[in-house]
Amino acid sequence: QVQLVESGGGLVQPGGSLRLSCAASGRIFYISTMGWYRRAPGTQREFVAAISSGGSTGYADSVKGRFTISRDNAKNTVFLQMNSLEAEDTAVYYCNSQLRAGIGAALSDYWGQGTQVTVSS
Repeated sequence: QVQLVESGGGLVQPGGSLRLSCAASGRIFYISTMGWYRRAPGTQREFVAAISSGGSTGYADSVKGRFTISRDNAKNTVFLQMNSLEAEDTAVYYCNSQLRAGIGAALSDYWGQGTQVTVSS
């Protein structure tokens, strides 16, 4: 069984920084893309950032230049460094991973339980 566990959320003032982490564990043969999504109250979940197994990255326009995604392949962990945070960044942040849970298994999506980020003075 595969688990994705996020950490690092919390309350921060506008202009502040937070670093989210997400560790994948369990029966994992191969991890492809890892990424972050978020859902603000009353809205649908939206893409934030993603990173491929080779290190290529992509970002939503709303976070470009402020957020940086990285990963540690040896530890099956993805990070999201969030700087210059704004009230509009307030949301539950979800970790996503596309991986194979065993030799010959299909590439499937897995999600973490979410971590709350609140930006407020």
